[in-house]
Amino acid sequence: MVNDPIADMLTRIRNGSMVKQKQVVMPSSKIKEGIARILVEEGFIEGYAVTDEQPQPNLIVRLKYTPQGRPVITGLDRVSRPGRRHYSGAKDIPWVRSGLGINIISTPKGLMTGRKARRARLGGEILCNVW
Repeated sequence: MVNDPIADMLTRIRNGSMVKQKQVVMPSSKIKEGIARILVEEGFIEGYAVTDEQPQPNLIVRLKYTPQGRPVITGLDRVSRPGRRHYSGAKDIPWVRSGLGINIISTPKGLMTGRKARRARLGGEILCNVW
């Protein structure tokens, strides 16, 4: 049993990219699909797919590498944890690596990057940082 499924997802992506796997498989959920959607939009992963297996569908994330073979994702950091939530207002959303990375935020309008949340003047729970 996993207590923090988002941290489990980030760890699987981090470990898979370190050993240069083409894809990683994990149990699926709506929030994990939302995080994968944002990672595709921002160009950190190639894509994702959801299988229709029973009783639990799987999320398959295809990892992305540079032409030299290095992973595009160089770092993943879980910010808000089950024991210590981290909320931020729209004006206080921190920059990740001076704008080179993104943070994924859960807002009342759904999951979005920190940049989009600042533009929409929305605050929320900072889930993770990716660079």
